[in-house]
Amino acid sequence: MDLTVPEYAYMFGFLQADGHLSQQSRHRGRLTVELNARDVNLLHRFQKLTPYNSSITKRTRSTNFAEVHTSATWTLCSLEARTRLNELGLPYGRKSKTIAPPSVEFPPNDYLRGFIDADGSVGFTKQGLPFISLTTHSTAIGAYLCSYAESITGAERTLKRNARDGIYNILYVTENAQQLVAHLYYPGCLSLARKQSAADSLAAWVRPAGMKFRPPRIKWTAEMDRVLLAAPTIAHAAAELGYSNGPCQNRRWKLLHGVVPLPD
Repeated sequence: MDLTVPEYAYMFGFLQADGHLSQQSRHRGRLTVELNARDVNLLHRFQKLTPYNSSITKRTRSTNFAEVHTSATWTLCSLEARTRLNELGLPYGRKSKTIAPPSVEFPPNDYLRGFIDADGSVGFTKQGLPFISLTTHSTAIGAYLCSYAESITGAERTLKRNARDGIYNILYVTENAQQLVAHLYYPGCLSLARKQSAADSLAAWVRPAGMKFRPPRIKWTAEMDRVLLAAPTIAHAAAELGYSNGPCQNRRWKLLHGVVPLPD
């Protein structure tokens, strides 16, 4: 599990999102990953990457989502393997809020692709717009994805938990989704076949004629706030800052009403 190797970085991200590490007395325990049987090929890839004895089994049962559901489970019991995974940042037991990027060096696109394949979505919205999303309980993972995506696309996201279930829902659409997906799902990378297929389809999308671009979010600085407050009118401030009246007026209102702090 050398995380500088793209396949291991991907695998570890996937395990953090969708794997379960358990332990019992006398150093007993196991790592399990259960997927829909259609994705069993990925488990076989994990098995080949792992130099320890492991097994893949299938079972069919009734679930809340389907009367007949067939799943495949990869099980790894090696203490040495479990210890290594735990040291890298895969906790025993419940982990959804505590997982975080490992402290060792790793390729971020491969690591994050593992998370997207396990707990994310790639495809087109009902409106036909390309998108990529991730749902996670972990603040550290959510922040890491937002930081990486901003470095690739320039799109800024503010982390905010869903009020209903406390989950972060991080979404990118249109050209931002295309750029991010191109970095994550590069040719020949290890990934879920169906997610790779969906990712490849995003490249063909072209913005429809007449569809307006959403302007990038303004990163307000203390100096820009001082210009807003000192200008005689919103129009003067907008002209000096090079922005339209709307966002300048909105920012000035927030400053004057204490929604955001005044500049020093």
